[in-house]
Formats: sequence, C-alpha cells, structure tokens
Amino acid sequence: MKKSTDFRYNTGEAKVPWAAVGENYNVEDLMQIVKFLMQGEGEEYETAIRNVRAQIEKLNAISTPPGKLSLGSKVEEAEQACDAYLGIEGSAFVANCTAGFEIAYKYANIGPGDEVIVPAITFVATMAYPLAVGAKLVFADVDPVTINMDPADVARKITPKTKMIVPVHIGGYPVDMDPIMELAKKHNIVVLEDAAHAFGALYKGRKVGTIGDFAGFSFHEVKNITSFGEGGILTTTVPGFASEMKRARFLGLDFTAPIKNWLYNITPIPGKEKPFVAGNSSTTEIQGLGLSLQLARNEQIIAVRRAAAEYLTNRFKENDAIIPQDLGNEGTKPTFHLYLLQIDPQKAGGNVQTLKKKLEEKSITNIPHFGPLYRFSIVNTMQGIDPDEVAKTCPVCEEVFNNRFTHLPLYGLSEEQLTYMADTVLECVAEMQAGK
Repeated sequence: MKKSTDFRYNTGEAKVPWAAVGENYNVEDLMQIVKFLMQGEGEEYETAIRNVRAQIEKLNAISTPPGKLSLGSKVEEAEQACDAYLGIEGSAFVANCTAGFEIAYKYANIGPGDEVIVPAITFVATMAYPLAVGAKLVFADVDPVTINMDPADVARKITPKTKMIVPVHIGGYPVDMDPIMELAKKHNIVVLEDAAHAFGALYKGRKVGTIGDFAGFSFHEVKNITSFGEGGILTTTVPGFASEMKRARFLGLDFTAPIKNWLYNITPIPGKEKPFVAGNSSTTEIQGLGLSLQLARNEQIIAVRRAAAEYLTNRFKENDAIIPQDLGNEGTKPTFHLYLLQIDPQKAGGNVQTLKKKLEEKSITNIPHFGPLYRFSIVNTMQGIDPDEVAKTCPVCEEVFNNRFTHLPLYGLSEEQLTYMADTVLECVAEMQAGK
C-alpha cells in the first residue's frame, strides 16, 4: 500500500480507491492558467501558445496529477523557508494576513468591552476583528516622521481595559517597538505586529515579526513578494503557542487523542485567558510554491527597492521643503514597500493636496495609501463615535494626512521613470513655492 496523501481518504493502491483530489486539472485548464500568467496577443504570441500546448500535451501523457492541492508539502516547505528566513520556529501559512490577525485576536480573547489600541492610520484589516466582535478601538496618534504608531501616545491611552496593542510597520518602516513592548509587559497586554508591509525588515538588529507576541505578514498581490495574489504568515513568540497555530488555522483538528473509532479529535485552541474555537484559513499548495519561489529572492527585491529609495532621498535633498523618506541605519532596515514623501507646507508654499494634484497632472502615481480609520463610517456606526472628537486626540494624524504626506512607487520602474518622478516632484514643489 502506498502512503495516503490525505488523512481523510485512502489514496493508496486499493481495489476501490478514493482519490484525495475530486477532479484533476486537465491540459485545457492548464493552458488557461499559462495564458493568465503570461498574457499577450498577436501572431507571435499565438504561435508560442500553440507550441506550449503541444509540449504540455506530451507531458500530460507521461505525468500524474498532484495528490494534494491544499495544506501539503509545498505549504510546509514555505513555512520552513519562512522559519529559516526569520530565525524562528512555527510559522503558519494562512489564507491572508487578516486571517492571521484573527487567530492572534482570538488568543487574546478579545470581546465586547475590551480595548484595542491601533494606529490612527492603517488599513481596515488591522481593526476588522475587534470591530466585528464589539471591542472598543482606541486610536493612537502617529509619529510625524515615520507615520507609524507613536509609543508616547500609546502610553497616554492605555487603560485597565486595554488588552491588545497593534503597531503597524507602514510602508515596511519598523515601528519603534522597544517602548511598546515595555508598556505591554508592564500592563500585561498582548502585542500583535501588523507586519503586512515588512517581511524582511530589521528593527535594532532583530527581524520585524519576531518582537511582539504575534505578527502577521501579507503576501497579497501588491506586496514586495506574493503567493499568487493572496496569503499570509502568522508568527508568535508566545511560549508553547507555535505548536497550536496550525491547528488554529484548520478547525482545531487534534491527532494526539482521537475519539473512539475515528482518526482525530476536535479540541479548542488555548487562549491567554480561555480556549477558543479555531476557524479555517487553509492555504493551497500552489500558494505555498509561489511563496517559496519569491521568498528566495526577497533580499534582492529589497535591495532594488532600497536603491530606488536612496536615489529619491538624495535627489529630494535639493529642496528643503521636501522631507524625504528616512532610509534607516545599520540596525534598522525598512523593506521599502512604499516611499514616504512629505513636505513642509510653509516652506513649500502649499500643502500636499496641491502637490498630489500637480503630480497627477504630470502622470506621477501617488497616494497616501491609508486614511484615518476613525473617519470611516463603519467605525462611526459600529462604535457610535464622533470622528471629529476622535480627531482631536490624534492631531498629528490630521496634520500629516491632510497637509504633509503621500506615497510614491519604488519597484518595477525604469531608470528613466525614476528620474522623471524625482524631477517632477522637485519641479512641482518649485512651482508651488513660486505661487504657480
């Protein structure tokens, strides 16, 4: 008998087998995938596609389909690669970063009445779970230089009801984690690093994502590396919990103490205060393979992005009204997922809204990436807050978002495009200073 490729079915040699994969993909299916991943048109493209089809048909005649499409060896290999890269054990590959966050929030037993401190500026995924379960969101103001969570404001906003702090490494620039971890230890608070942009970043010589109690990385299609469009890694430093994360990812299956006449048990996942029910955030073998392939060149990708950021930062020094991206230092290294461009409105003769319009008119893509969370109607509706009142507690957020910063792209640009972008930013700020 061959070893089963899935615990649910006998896929070995048998008179009446039960395949683990219900319906395999055929040549025509694979051709559609090839054409999706390598798009084109014209006679030369169509000729190449016909040649590919002929070779795939030959390959089909002598090959066998995979025995597993989800949570198999490729997912495990991706997790092991992430462990090696981050210098940890227990990485769990999940459907997306948001699903990873949910596991961390469940571990902290977040529920109605609990307070979760999040930065005033980030993506909605950061706050989705606590908002959904009726916890209270507390918005920390941002640092005016990095646009990351300001630890000093976090300290001001901790109460006896605070159960989690969620620092976000926006654009891949590391949050100042030491004071946040000190606060968390003092007040017995769980820290979840939202490291969606920061796979490969360093903070004082430590890999981002290995500092807080939990961390979530994103491999969504827009990130530095991807896993075929979606996917995330959840990590933890909580003693003993790394061994639970894969069960937390897939419904709490427990093979250590199976029930009578069955293969496994279903047991709750141990949380900080009480156990919780696992969900399903399974990932596919294709996603695992995709992550492993791109992870192998992550450092090279970061180096290209850093070179582009260094070029822009050096160019922008030509005008002191422009506050260029901080490039970090020997111990603190961003991933340069985004380039943070800021201006001094007084020196520039106008605010960033004027600059953004000028850049758009000259075909320079730019966007501040995230808006103040407390301005979204879902927060106001679900929490019953007045956004203008919350804004008073986050004055830096209001100032930098409305007047000072936007983000520029860094990757996939030719030398000419990068030069044009730098020239245009300098030109537009000069126009503003001249009153044009």
